[in-house]
Amino acid sequence: MPEGLSLAASSPTMAERKRRVVREELTEAALSLIAVEGYEHMTIERIAEAAGMSRRTFFRYFQSKEDLIVAFLGDVGRRLVEALAARPTRETHAVAVRVAFSGFVDSCAQHPGRVLRFTEIILADPSLRGHFLEKQSQWRAALATELARRAGKDVNADMGPSLAAAAAMAAFDTALNWWAAHGGAESLGDLFDRAFSQVSGALKAM
Repeated sequence: MPEGLSLAASSPTMAERKRRVVREELTEAALSLIAVEGYEHMTIERIAEAAGMSRRTFFRYFQSKEDLIVAFLGDVGRRLVEALAARPTRETHAVAVRVAFSGFVDSCAQHPGRVLRFTEIILADPSLRGHFLEKQSQWRAALATELARRAGKDVNADMGPSLAAAAAMAAFDTALNWWAAHGGAESLGDLFDRAFSQVSGALKAM
């Protein structure tokens, strides 16, 4: 499974937890800076300073500021899959997927201005958008694998889980692009609900 999308087989060690905390602090600092300064003007030195760390520490965890953004996108996908895996098996696939995505959508609603600015930058920068699309492809494959597991199907022999995952990602991507294109005028959650309701048939038919 692609990096950032595998499910943890055991509890993380103390060193792994510390590493995760440092990565999250650096990422949080970068996202905050992007919202204010933009991606092009944000430097590694500024990220490290904002996180209260050294430039050397930054390079222990990320190769570049672009690498940090790519890693963040990978973490989003990992959390989506983990959220889906945690849903009760008695739930329908449509409900389980909707709730799994709602965690991310709801977290966006906590900082709408910052998330909107970050999304606009991702979609406008050719390199970052390319990475975003690549990560979405990985999220889709991982979601399909998890949906197949929930349904007791073989993802390589049954097209249903892949189609359902593609439909869910299409709803998410369409809502996100519409939200950014209209300057966040509508709630991202409401847009996703509307988009998801129109593609949920693929999940119900799986």
